[in-house]
Amino acid sequence: MNREILRLAIPNIISNVSVPMLSAVDLMLMGHLSKEQHLGAVAVGGVAFNVIYWGFGFLRMSTTGMTAQAYGADDSERCLSILKVALLFAFI
Repeated sequence: MNREILRLAIPNIISNVSVPMLSAVDLMLMGHLSKEQHLGAVAVGGVAFNVIYWGFGFLRMSTTGMTAQAYGADDSERCLSILKVALLFAFI
């Protein structure tokens, strides 16, 4: 059972770790340019992206759990309903 949980959790773990790494890589690349404004612009953009991404983290986490329960109960109609509500929240 523990191996199955780990197998299912690894994609989420990778996703959660990769988001901050994207900004770090961008900053490292911009650090090689001659103007500090480039570095500052990428830093501000990275902060803005992270605020938006993690601000909507509640939607990603809650949708994943509810969809997993509906899928485990073999309730495809509820899975579709959860998807519709999540998309509605995402676009509002």
